[in-house]
Amino acid sequence: MYYLRSSTSLDVISKFSIYYCVLDDMIETENESLRERVCDLEKKVLEQGDEIVCLRSTLADVLRRLNQLEGSRTLSLNTSALKNGNTPRAGNHYGGNGHHLISPTLSQKEVTLRYRSANEHPASALRDPVRRVPSHNNSHSSLPQRRAVHYQSTGSLHSDSPSSSSVSPVPPASPSPSPTRPGTAQKPQRLSGTNLYNSKRWSSTGDFNQAQNFSVAPQPSTLASRLGTKSLLNLNLRSQPQQNHNHHYHQKHGTRDATYNEEEGSVRMFLRGRPINLYAPTAEIATYDITKVATAPSSKLKLDWVYGYRGKDCRSNLYLLPTGEMVYFVASVAVLYNVQEQSQRHYLGHTDDIKCLTIHPNKLLVATGQTAGHDNHEGKPHIRVWNSVSLATVVVLGLGEFERSISCLSFSKADGGSLLCAIDEGNDHNISVWDWQKNEKGHKITETKCSMDTVVAAEFHPLERNQIVTCGKGHISFWTLDAGGTLYKRNGIFETTRDRPKYVTCLAFTQNGDVLSGDSNGSVVIWGRGTNNILKVARNVHEGSVFSICVLKEGSIITGGGKDGKLIQFDTSMHPTGYEAQIAEHLGGIRTVSEGRGSQLLVGSTRNCILIGSLSMGFSPAVLGHTDELWALCPHPTLAQFLTAGFDRIVQLWDSLSRSVVWSKDIAEQAQSAAFSIDGRIIIVGCVSGKWIVMNSETREIYSTHIDGNEPIQVAKFSPDGQLLALGSRDNYIYIYQVSDGARNYTRLGRCTCWEDKRRRRCSTGAIIDKMSGHSSFITHLDWSKDNEHLRSNSGDYELLYWKVKVCRQVTHSTQLRDTVWASNSCVLTFSSIGIWPEGADGTDVNACERSNGSKLMATGDDFGKVKLYSYPVKQPKSLCHVYGGHSSHVTNVTFLHDDSRLISIGGKDTSVLQWEII
Repeated sequence: MYYLRSSTSLDVISKFSIYYCVLDDMIETENESLRERVCDLEKKVLEQGDEIVCLRSTLADVLRRLNQLEGSRTLSLNTSALKNGNTPRAGNHYGGNGHHLISPTLSQKEVTLRYRSANEHPASALRDPVRRVPSHNNSHSSLPQRRAVHYQSTGSLHSDSPSSSSVSPVPPASPSPSPTRPGTAQKPQRLSGTNLYNSKRWSSTGDFNQAQNFSVAPQPSTLASRLGTKSLLNLNLRSQPQQNHNHHYHQKHGTRDATYNEEEGSVRMFLRGRPINLYAPTAEIATYDITKVATAPSSKLKLDWVYGYRGKDCRSNLYLLPTGEMVYFVASVAVLYNVQEQSQRHYLGHTDDIKCLTIHPNKLLVATGQTAGHDNHEGKPHIRVWNSVSLATVVVLGLGEFERSISCLSFSKADGGSLLCAIDEGNDHNISVWDWQKNEKGHKITETKCSMDTVVAAEFHPLERNQIVTCGKGHISFWTLDAGGTLYKRNGIFETTRDRPKYVTCLAFTQNGDVLSGDSNGSVVIWGRGTNNILKVARNVHEGSVFSICVLKEGSIITGGGKDGKLIQFDTSMHPTGYEAQIAEHLGGIRTVSEGRGSQLLVGSTRNCILIGSLSMGFSPAVLGHTDELWALCPHPTLAQFLTAGFDRIVQLWDSLSRSVVWSKDIAEQAQSAAFSIDGRIIIVGCVSGKWIVMNSETREIYSTHIDGNEPIQVAKFSPDGQLLALGSRDNYIYIYQVSDGARNYTRLGRCTCWEDKRRRRCSTGAIIDKMSGHSSFITHLDWSKDNEHLRSNSGDYELLYWKVKVCRQVTHSTQLRDTVWASNSCVLTFSSIGIWPEGADGTDVNACERSNGSKLMATGDDFGKVKLYSYPVKQPKSLCHVYGGHSSHVTNVTFLHDDSRLISIGGKDTSVLQWEII
């Protein structure tokens, strides 16, 4: 009986166990089904959200294009009115197109970077770092409504157009005083019993402060209403203590202390305390007035095209917008490039290098972060959130809050983008989270130290609210932002030493919320959602580092190798699908990958190139650029083309009309200078090693290589008749060559420095020593005379010397060549370029200048990343100009194309090439 009862009990227990197992299986099946349905619903919601974002963006883009068409129609009507003799309102002269004149006499602190319309009172423009203006098209925008205000973009001025919709940051407008007509300037009156008249034969720019004889003198009653507090004319009203203070410098600099000697007809200016005498042409000696103010030219510049991309040292900076435009950056310009329409738009709000970029979940807003710059206020590291359709700045975050630069940015995704995460590239690599919509300048919720080591990426989790993932040297960290605004960190746990890489280089997220990380070992690691533990490791995916991971909408994963240049596709479980591609070796490794239209991918390379294509069809370059410092620039003499070369050993010929590279060649030498022959068939490339190369401009064939010294060839120029070639070297010499056989053969005639021509002078000890004629420092600029007989040259110690070319001898009496007509004006120290030097210039501020072929304009590039446009000749120390930003490094060279339709400028370390349309 006992055994029977035990057997019955076991049967009952067994039945219950089976029942519970079946029940568990059913629950598990239901749970799995529920999870799948929830996942499907999340995907559908995301897809519908993407569709809504795309529709909104398309609508906003349509409105932008309609506004452009209306603006073009208004512009054409205004142009017709001007042709018919109707004069526009005076109020629109300086503010109607958003452009203003900048005086070189204003200090850097005085030149603010604020946009001000013509009808805004100057005082109001001085209160806020960025002026608030009513938001246009707010009724059609999906942007969060922030009290119906947004910020205008700041940057260099460019008028709205299909190729440039940038807005200019400019100081308050200031009408330029009317210049005194030649011959009407009042001479100082002779006073009996004094020698005042004789002493007044030396006049200086300091007299401008007391000048009272303008041809049109504004009345005191109208002065306050017409001028802002930083107007050029207000320099007349400076108090005497200020003037006295300006004369207490230990060294004289620039044009502040420039003086004019009427007897000699010479202007004396100072660079680093060294006096420089510049002789006026004979016809201008009697009428020249040093206190006269030269007006800015009526022509202006509009940014037409930006060549280049920054992929060498920046990550995750290439995205496709719903408008069909790629957005990326180079120098201080954020570029929106539509490949199909071959058009660009530019956001120019930044004042120095942009280092990072991220897209808002609504696909309309973009955030960019910059490094520290030259400007005392807006040159500080900060973040700008701006509208990709209108190019208007929405908010500026963190002015004065960051230490060095912003290296990473990310909008929150699970909550619709209300938060913004930023990584400071300072010593502590601080991470900060911003409520960017709160207040006018945003609100920093929290900030804490992120890592002792470099941080290369930071991303909000797309599905988990307030979850952030960061990675960098030797670490990956998972952050949680609690309700009180505190960040908590958990470091990723690497199970073995083998799995711990030297760098975790990139981040991405799968559709189910798992975290993907690429590293310097060539591995891809999957981290479980909500944990800091590894789920799976795919080892040796690439040879070298994995620089980018892109998860496509359909779920597959694309990885990019920084060393092997490969793109490899994986399924959702990280199994290779068999599809892969490799970009050409000369284009570099993979820096970033993002999803393009349809099956297309956008690829940014480590050699500053952007490629478009697919794994099945291959990739072709859409953007090419240089990768190292740029110095060489020259225009084609008859075509709308120009050539650039730099320290990356690459020579590139560009076509300004098709906005593309005609050809590119590696010359295996760092390039410093370049020149076209008169017929455009031959190119001379001066190298850093002292070599100079003769090339065919069509076939790229190198005909010959020559060498002169072992210092860089700073400048190369053909004579106007093409029979001679002058090479200015860093070894202080100018080499002259006879040209023959269609500019293929070169015979050296001599060098412009000799020991035979000696002058005797006394040194400080009283002994008589011999001084060699010629330059005592390296050559920086050269100009030929139109008759091919003479050269003039500038050097690193601020000398202007003249040369008799056929005998390679210096013309020691500069007055003999005061009336010489010069074929170009690239020398920065000449009488016709006095006004390009700021008051406090130290001699290194202006790197290059060039006169237009029509001799109406002069453009300069300086150490502050600015391109300036003057009326030519720039012979007045007080000369107004138009100032343009875009470069973030020193502008090393500028040139006009053969028909003066465009200006080209190149940056040094920013490796950018900017093409400006002259309007």
